[in-house]
Amino acid sequence: MPANSFTSLTPLSFLERAADVFADKTAIAYGDRRTSYSELAAEATRLAHALRAAGVQRGDRVAYMCPNIPEMLVANFGVPLAGAVMVPVNTRLSAEEVRYICDHSGAKVLVADTEYLPALAPVLDSLQTVTDVVAVSDPLGPALPGAAEHAAVSYSEFLKRGSGEPLPWTVEDELDLISINYTSGTTGTPKGVMYAHRGAYLNALGEIIHQRSDPESVYLWTLPMFHCNGWCTPWAMTAIGATHVCLRAVRADEIWRLLDEECVTHLAGAPTVLTVIANAPQAHPLDRELVATVAGAPPSPTVITRMRELGARIVHVYGMTETYGPYTINEWQPGWSALPPADQARRQARQGVAMLQADPIRVVDEKMNDVPRDGRTMGEIVMRGNNVMVGYFGDPQATANAFRGGWLHSGDLGVQHSDGYVELRDRAKDIIISGGENISTVEIEHAIEMHPAVSEVAVIGVPDEKWGERPKAFVVRQPGTEINETELIGYLQAHMARFKVPKAIEFVEDLPRTSTGKTQKFELREKEWAGHTSRIQG
Repeated sequence: MPANSFTSLTPLSFLERAADVFADKTAIAYGDRRTSYSELAAEATRLAHALRAAGVQRGDRVAYMCPNIPEMLVANFGVPLAGAVMVPVNTRLSAEEVRYICDHSGAKVLVADTEYLPALAPVLDSLQTVTDVVAVSDPLGPALPGAAEHAAVSYSEFLKRGSGEPLPWTVEDELDLISINYTSGTTGTPKGVMYAHRGAYLNALGEIIHQRSDPESVYLWTLPMFHCNGWCTPWAMTAIGATHVCLRAVRADEIWRLLDEECVTHLAGAPTVLTVIANAPQAHPLDRELVATVAGAPPSPTVITRMRELGARIVHVYGMTETYGPYTINEWQPGWSALPPADQARRQARQGVAMLQADPIRVVDEKMNDVPRDGRTMGEIVMRGNNVMVGYFGDPQATANAFRGGWLHSGDLGVQHSDGYVELRDRAKDIIISGGENISTVEIEHAIEMHPAVSEVAVIGVPDEKWGERPKAFVVRQPGTEINETELIGYLQAHMARFKVPKAIEFVEDLPRTSTGKTQKFELREKEWAGHTSRIQG
């Protein structure tokens, strides 16, 4: 191949183009702060030079623990521009968990928002490889006097180490790492999922196409940037020249204020984020279409219907940390428009088909054979291709296990319909085996969420002397509604097979969740299985 007909793919080229084509356009909106694309490129360049001045070399890791503020967005370009690898850190982790990630990844620099520094103080002096702790002071963050004292240098001072001298927006090898995203670690120590420049570039293009973004798009950051590099959206929205609206914390009142004042056209998050938006006192029909991309858990037909009533167009995607975020999309079919709204929502709740940039998705049995496309036979969802991780950092054994048979094993159980659409039925660890029958917790959850008095629900298997285990539901009521256990069980008996109906329903104020909105069922299970022979946890 002639040398001049090949260029390594990298998301860095997206900012290079945006700074040229959309130089004066607002790239970032955050409070009163407005950053143009030329200014974003300039700050990313200063950050890259500052990191190099701090001794960061090609392939070194740089950890970031910040909420969705402009500095976190800049890092998605500035860190790889320095030739380094970004390590986004979940802002809800404990000090020991952060220490593990920094030590395991071998991070040379840790950049942290001052809100988190006091909690990290006990481990900052014992980090094995970190030579610089940089404090980001956000004027819109909580006032914590003395918090920055836990860091070696402030972010503004750190940037002064760098120059504005241009750097090439290129990489020598598109298979070089651009980031390492650590999994939640609910079933053991977190694993570092390695992303390459090539995969990030291609996934970002898929995001643009499937979310129908354009230069007029205004994207609200309701999705954590630390989660799968924000599903590659920092790179995607920059590529198309859209405006990023940063959001420090997911609050219903602030989301609705920004939806109206910033004329937001796009956002993304887990179903719980859509629930927060739909149930907010400020909720009202929008005067423009809002593209709401949802993933992280199967969205219920109920929340899909509620959001559509407000003027949202739901883009349902499915993926995992190991697939750069979204891998499949529920492509809307023309014939669906003629269906009743409830049937439309049920079809849209399926995980769908592979995105444009991804290889076809499969549902397989234990011998890696495709299950029948009958919408009933369950198997494991497996994936491979450009948008599947390079592997787990420093863990060849876990990598080999994940890719057994040449495909990435998701651990998710699903079915495939005759039209090829995949529908998630459960995590392998969440499926309930009662009297030899496999019961999908997701199916029960969707049935419960259809009741107008129900806001949220989580279903788990609990011990049962006769059947081994049986379903139990934890339900959050809609504000201002009343329903009791007997009434809800009676409702379910009329809508699903009796053996699937939970024998117990516990009403709770909130469900335990991760910072990305996923229900932490293992917490519910640990309490229910205490003193019993434990089923699979996590």
